[in-house]
Amino acid sequence: MNFKDEIEKIPVIKTISSIADEDKVDVYMVGGVVRDLILKRERNDLDFLVIGNSLEFAEKVAEKLGIQKVTKYKNFGTAHFKYDNYDIEFVGARKESYDRNSRKPIVENGTFEDDIRRRDFTINSMAISLNKNFFGELIDLFKGYQDLQNKIIKTPLDPFQTFDDDPLRIMRAFRFAAQLDYNVDESVMIAAKQMRERLRIVSQERITDEFMKILASPKPSIGLKLLYDSEVLEIVFPEIHNLAGVEQRQDYHHKDVFLHTLIVVDNISQATDNLWLRFAALVHDIAKPQTKKFIEGIGWTFHGHEELGARMMKNIFHRMKLPMHKLEYVEKLVRLHLRPIALAKEEVTDSAIRRLIVQAGDDLQDLITLCRADITSKNPQKVEKYLANYEAVMQKVLEVQEKDKLRAFQSPVKGDEIMKICNLKPSRKVGEIKKAIEEAILDGIIENNYEAALSYLMKIKDDLLKSDDSK
Repeated sequence: MNFKDEIEKIPVIKTISSIADEDKVDVYMVGGVVRDLILKRERNDLDFLVIGNSLEFAEKVAEKLGIQKVTKYKNFGTAHFKYDNYDIEFVGARKESYDRNSRKPIVENGTFEDDIRRRDFTINSMAISLNKNFFGELIDLFKGYQDLQNKIIKTPLDPFQTFDDDPLRIMRAFRFAAQLDYNVDESVMIAAKQMRERLRIVSQERITDEFMKILASPKPSIGLKLLYDSEVLEIVFPEIHNLAGVEQRQDYHHKDVFLHTLIVVDNISQATDNLWLRFAALVHDIAKPQTKKFIEGIGWTFHGHEELGARMMKNIFHRMKLPMHKLEYVEKLVRLHLRPIALAKEEVTDSAIRRLIVQAGDDLQDLITLCRADITSKNPQKVEKYLANYEAVMQKVLEVQEKDKLRAFQSPVKGDEIMKICNLKPSRKVGEIKKAIEEAILDGIIENNYEAALSYLMKIKDDLLKSDDSK
């Protein structure tokens, strides 16, 4: 099989090919770029395998292209530079061995076959020759092309050996399955399950990176279900694993919270690429196992799971090495995810809408997106009813926002002015008075403007100050 026409469209290929023939060095395009070329997927990072001195070869290519800066890693025989929006890497053929307590390989010079054998999956083990005599020819020692056609993830060698050498490949198998919508070979699933404890030698950052790539895939449930079925999820995210088997009220949700969560995550992934909104969908019911209670005539209840779930986020973010600047956003969405549902079920007051607007702030639209995704009933009439109610709530939100100008809500009378009028020093009492003004606005007692707030302050200040004196 020849890909001459496809690879000639890549700007650097002719330069690399001519230098390879001049120096009588065998050079191949390898790995993920070959896979994506066959699948016709866009890719900007190009990997080349050099059977010889890869560092010298990279320097010659860079010089020919007018590249000044080449980054070299002599211990691994790799060189990297950027050209024409491409990230280009050259690596010398190598074979690897591993210490069981580390996923860092011991690298030695090797043959073409050695290098191809060390790769993670068959779909990543193909190569295309760049030398004149075989230009564009596909070299496929492990039937990777066939596995691409059959949409299956397999390893070139025994998967037990592959995962023992580098346990992170367990996560990568499920990530590729999720990204490509492929199946995972049964032998790979068996090895992943039996080798899952080996993941404990891998840094949390690398595990989290692969997990978040699964969450960013077009249909995350594919990877999440594989993680669960292999029991790997119990190691990488035990709180999500523990959602399985937790019953819900059958008149509203699916019986199993884990399966319900998978549907919610897939639903929201059709609506947004926002990774942290997807993460909020993943963890929105995370505290249900701890709050589960059976009440006769009602069934299973999970009172307070939204508040407890929000409080769990800080420890999870620390443990998984997630970016802490995203913590408040996820906490807020978990804490508020039931609020619009409650409003959608009843005749809603302006006061209730105001409180939702203020608490959700700039993330109100994301909250509603989460709530829509949370509707997983198989009853079309019920789904249609809830969606219609959400539209009514959002219409009410727009009306109240327009009327009250609540987008950047806080008391129009500031703390400094409250202290001056009430003859107070900085204290809790200043905050209490400010809070009383804000509550009056939220309850619709006064309008959200300075004049109304000042007038209300003058009306209530004596009673509030008197109550403080009586303590």
